[in-house]
Amino acid sequence: QVQLVESGGGLVQAGGSLRLSCAASGRTFSGYTMGWFRQAPGKEREFVAAIRWIGGSTDYADSVKDRFTISRDSAKNTVHLQMNSLKPEDTALYYCAAGFVPIIATTRGAKYAYWGQGTQVTVSS
Repeated sequence: QVQLVESGGGLVQAGGSLRLSCAASGRTFSGYTMGWFRQAPGKEREFVAAIRWIGGSTDYADSVKDRFTISRDSAKNTVHLQMNSLKPEDTALYYCAAGFVPIIATTRGAKYAYWGQGTQVTVSS
């Protein structure tokens, strides 16, 4: 059974940093895409970043480029999201997702088969 467990969320002041982690288990993720999505109250879920397990190529939403960095630790089956220069508009519930996702569909949440429970990130102004 696939499990994705997020950690690292919390409360931080604007301009601060947080590092989210997603521990993946239950299968071999070779060939999978690992993504981070977020959902703020009253808003739709949106794509944040993704990384391909093989090769390590990455994609980012324009709103987080140059501030967030996604990475993977293959030995620990863990994906990280380093978030710097945080803004109040980054406040949301952040979800880790995994799936066998075509490159053209990387930003589409519906293409990811597995999801974690989410970790809350709150950025105060």
